Amino acid sequence: MEGNVLEECVLELFRIGVVKFGSFTLKSGMQSPVYFDLRIIISFPKLLETVAQLMWEKRPGTDYQLVCGVAYTGIPIATVISNKQDVPMVIRRKETKGYGTKKMVEGIYEKNQECLMIEDVIVSGSSVYETVETLVELGLEVKDAVVFLDREQGGASNLTALGINIIPVITLTELMEILLKHGRVNQDTYNSVKEFVASHNDTSIVTKAKISCKNGIKVTDRKDQTFESRISTTNHPLSRRLFKIMLRKKTNLCVAADVATSQQLLSLADQLGPHICLLKTHVDLMSDFTLDTTQELKELAEKHNFLLFEDRKFGDIGNTVAKQYSGGAHKVVEWAHLVTAHALPGPGVIEGLASAAQDQERGCVLVSQMSSVGALTSNEYVNGCSRLAENHTYFVVGFVSQSSVSGDSRFILFTPGVQLEKSVDGLGQQYVTPRAAVLERGADIIIVGRGITQASDPVATAITYKHQAFSAYEERVAGGTS
Repeated sequence: MEGNVLEECVLELFRIGVVKFGSFTLKSGMQSPVYFDLRIIISFPKLLETVAQLMWEKRPGTDYQLVCGVAYTGIPIATVISNKQDVPMVIRRKETKGYGTKKMVEGIYEKNQECLMIEDVIVSGSSVYETVETLVELGLEVKDAVVFLDREQGGASNLTALGINIIPVITLTELMEILLKHGRVNQDTYNSVKEFVASHNDTSIVTKAKISCKNGIKVTDRKDQTFESRISTTNHPLSRRLFKIMLRKKTNLCVAADVATSQQLLSLADQLGPHICLLKTHVDLMSDFTLDTTQELKELAEKHNFLLFEDRKFGDIGNTVAKQYSGGAHKVVEWAHLVTAHALPGPGVIEGLASAAQDQERGCVLVSQMSSVGALTSNEYVNGCSRLAENHTYFVVGFVSQSSVSGDSRFILFTPGVQLEKSVDGLGQQYVTPRAAVLERGADIIIVGRGITQASDPVATAITYKHQAFSAYEERVAGGTS
C-alpha cells in the first residue's frame, strides 16, 4: 500500500494543517521550526484509517496478542488497528484516577502476552518509554513500536538502547522531501528543517525503572547522579546553567533574603554572592521596591555568578498569572530567572507563565511540599505536581519539597527549612540540618533564610552552610554513577 499512498497521505496531512512551520516548543523543551499536530486526524476518519493501515503494514512481526496506543494520538490510531485487524487493545492512562478501579492500564490482558506499541510522532522517545515501562511492570512483553513519524532527533536510538525496536512509517527528512517535490515548501524551508535535524539529534530519555525487554539496563536515581552528569540529561537551559554554577563555585546553597528594604537586599546579595548559587527573594515584602533595585540585583548576580529566584508562588489561572508575571509593580519576568508556582490550578499556571516569558531564559519551580507544620500537600497532590512537571519540562526546573518527590534527574529538588540545628520556630516552621536535607531528604539545593540573614556574621555562617551542604552532596554521589 505504501508508495503513492504514503505520498498522498503526507500531502493530505499538510493540506489539513497537521504539518506546521514556525517556532514551536516541543515536550522535550527544544525550539523547533516545524510541528506535527496529528491529533486533528480524528476529525478525518478516512485519513485516520489510512494512517493506521500504513502503520500496521510496517509491523515487524505477526504474532501480537495486544496493541497499545501511546496517549494521546496513538490511542485513536491503535483503536482503528484493533478494530480492523481484530487485535485486542489496552490503554495506558496518563495518570491514575482517584476513584473507580484506579487502574493505570485499562483492558483485558494476561502476563507474557506480546503487545505492539503505536505512537504518532517520536522526538526523544520518552512517551513510548513511559508507556512500555508501565506495561512491562504488569508482565507484558513489549519489543516493537511502530511510529508514524520519526523526527530523527535521537528517539529511535534512545529506545533501541532500551531494547525497544522502533519502526517508523516515515522520517522527517523523507516527509520534507515529499513536500519539496510537490511544491508545498520552498528550498529555504526545506534547508531550515534539514539544518535543525542535523543539529538537534542528541535527545535523551531519563529512565525510572528497569525495563526487561531485549536488553537489561542499569538505572541510576537522581540522588546518585553527579551534577556534572545531569547537565546532559536535563532539558532546561537554566537547569544546565545552575548545575554549572554549583560545580564551579562548589555550592548548592540558596539564601532566602526575606528583607524589608532594597538596601538590605542589595547588601546581602553583594556579601553572600560569592558563596551561593541562587538568591531567593520576596520583593513584595519590600517597602521601597523599584525596578532600579532589580537592575542593581541583576548586576550583582552577574558579578558573583548566581541566579535570581523570586518566591512569588503564582497560583491562579493562566491568563491571570501571565499578567502578574509580566506586569504590575514588580515585572518579575524581566529580572528573575526562576519563580515558584503552586500546581493547584493545573497546567494553565505553567502555560501562562511560559507564555509571558516568551523567548527569555526563564523557568518555574513547583511547590510540591512545604516545611510548615500541618501543610495540606497530600501524596496525591505531590504526585500531581510530578505529572505536571513531566508534561512541561520546557519550563519546569524542579520542585520545592521536603522529600525526594522525584527520581527524575531532569528536575532539581529545592529544600527549604534548613538550619545548622534541627528545630521548630514559634509559627510552625520545621527545620532540618544541611546534612539531613541532602542525604536523607534528597535535596539538590538547600534554602536557608533567617539562619544566615539574622546571624551575627552572615558571610561566615553562609560559608558554613555551603561547606556542609556541598560536602553532603559529594558524599551522596560518591557511591553512585557519574
